Amino acid sequence: MKLELNRREKPYVFELENENGTICKIDSSKDIGGKERGLTPMELLAGALASCISIDILMILNKQNIELDNYSVSVDAKKKNSVPSPFEKIHLVFSIDAEIDLLKVERAIQLSIDKYCSVKESLNPEIIITSEINVI
Repeated sequence: MKLELNRREKPYVFELENENGTICKIDSSKDIGGKERGLTPMELLAGALASCISIDILMILNKQNIELDNYSVSVDAKKKNSVPSPFEKIHLVFSIDAEIDLLKVERAIQLSIDKYCSVKESLNPEIIITSEINVI
């Protein structure tokens, strides 16, 4: 994996580009001088966790011939009040179709969190990751 990070605007507006030319805007939070022109690094990290787990879940369910028409994840992440201020808790709420077998979804979530998600495995093990399912 190769990425290129370029500052586009002072003080902290960046563009992160991958080898395929896909670009993501990044900025710092407003309280330290950011302009809110992109996601913060911590938002990207929490989003990467939700995305990684979601890919695993959808792949696991697809192998069981379960196709979700509606799927979304809400992330509620809490950071420590310190410097640095890493995550201490990340809560994920998975919203899925009502007709899907919840036990299979719960199992897919746990498999991802416990075994498959590379992002989760890259995080500090002290971060408490919890989840729930919301039926829509």
